[in-house]
Amino acid sequence: MSDATNETTRPLTGAEYLESLRDDREIYLYGERVKDVTEHPAFHNPARMTARLYDALHDPEHRDVLTTATDHGGRPGYTHRFYTTPHSAEDLVADQQAIAAWGRLSYSYLGRSPEHKAAFLGTLQANADFYNPFADNARRWYRESQEKVLYWNHAFVHPPVDRNRPPDEVADVFVHVERETDSGVIVSGAKVVATGSALTHYNFVTHTGMPIKDRKFAIVATVPTGARGMKLICRQSYAAASTLTGSPFDYPLSSRFDENDTILVMDKVLIPWENVFTYGDVAKVGMFTGHSGFNSRAWFHGCTRLAVKFEFLAGLLAKALEITGVSDFRGVQTRLGEVLAWRNLFWGLSDAAARNPVPWRNGSVLPNPNYGAAWRWFSQLGYARLREIVLQDVASGLIYLNSSAKDFHNPEVRPYLDKYLRGSHGIDSVERVKVMKLLWDAVGTEFGGRHELYERNYTGNHENTRVELLMGQVSDGQLDGYKAFVDKCLAEYDLDGWQVPDLASFEQLGQMGRDLLS
Repeated sequence: MSDATNETTRPLTGAEYLESLRDDREIYLYGERVKDVTEHPAFHNPARMTARLYDALHDPEHRDVLTTATDHGGRPGYTHRFYTTPHSAEDLVADQQAIAAWGRLSYSYLGRSPEHKAAFLGTLQANADFYNPFADNARRWYRESQEKVLYWNHAFVHPPVDRNRPPDEVADVFVHVERETDSGVIVSGAKVVATGSALTHYNFVTHTGMPIKDRKFAIVATVPTGARGMKLICRQSYAAASTLTGSPFDYPLSSRFDENDTILVMDKVLIPWENVFTYGDVAKVGMFTGHSGFNSRAWFHGCTRLAVKFEFLAGLLAKALEITGVSDFRGVQTRLGEVLAWRNLFWGLSDAAARNPVPWRNGSVLPNPNYGAAWRWFSQLGYARLREIVLQDVASGLIYLNSSAKDFHNPEVRPYLDKYLRGSHGIDSVERVKVMKLLWDAVGTEFGGRHELYERNYTGNHENTRVELLMGQVSDGQLDGYKAFVDKCLAEYDLDGWQVPDLASFEQLGQMGRDLLS
């Protein structure tokens, strides 16, 4: 996959990426196994949009922002910036700009684009010792993923089956090791939800959530998407549906950005030892999220991506309000201003995380997790609020639309469309419908509804995002520091008045006032 004609390494091109997906992966959709994900209607266009990202790594217009030299100690080359280990705020700001640049190429509708998992991959060399006795695996995957910009997905969550019971009691469903062999471990079970996994190279599997006791559940590993026994069972395809009922004009987002969410099933999958990061160590698996560095970087990536998405949606909403003729209404202006405030908030949190890094392993740094934790909470409110504002202020304009682009080619209907579906300020019917269909696809179709669900639960359920923010600042002593701040204030006075030399009590001040008047 890398350039064999010289000594340097380089990322995959778009064409090489597409070719890399043509393997024995088992993808099931609508009752059939997909023969070739690069050509199937459900995946053809999303695969090409991902290929655009790979091609941008080689495009002079984008390369300086997107790429940097590899730093794994092997053959020289270049890679996506977020796949490398940052050592300063300047490195993190460069990572931020690279994430945003790729986000803009997909209007930020590929939430699990390849660099998403670099949030984990970019930690492996600096943090390799954490994975002992599999430290060499961590270093090797750091090098290989960096050289090719490999596309990893992840599946962390247990299926919503018997969640009221300990994981150890649900071994028929939850991922677990059946047995060990000289070649590796044999693993079975299911995970939720492997978003975009049909178009990835590897699926990263670990345990999060409830504590475990049995070592067979203590597995952190990566599995090739084409591994024997790995099966991905897809939800319905918004992309495929759009090809049957409309055109790009009618479904401009869902027809090319559907990251099909799948049920990941492993049926006696052999995971070679070289693909294992942790196994059998219950305590270490429990510490993974806190010690891997993944969370801080994933939050940083997600915050940056959402800031770009809000820019797109703010611009789209502004155009829709102009078209309906309400952009000068004061109430409408206040709510558009609110959307812009959310955009500014997310950019501000992303900037703060990058520019105030925390020291980490071996001279590396992590994005400041305080700002990432705040983003987790605000993102669940902000995206839902944006959608509410769109539905409220564009209102019936979102459905006062003809059924298809084909209607404009019907001479019997076209005059009525041109007259009654035109927009304000001289905007013709085609442009009005085009904008409104784009906005409806963003917030109203199944694709749009799925994106609200995705953003609400992107980094955990609504309670965890709050509790974990609290627990994080309790465990590192920050909350104790805040309480000590209050104690400092309390110590300055008591029942007998001020206990500091530079302040006077009420009685003293009163006497001073009486002396002045006498």
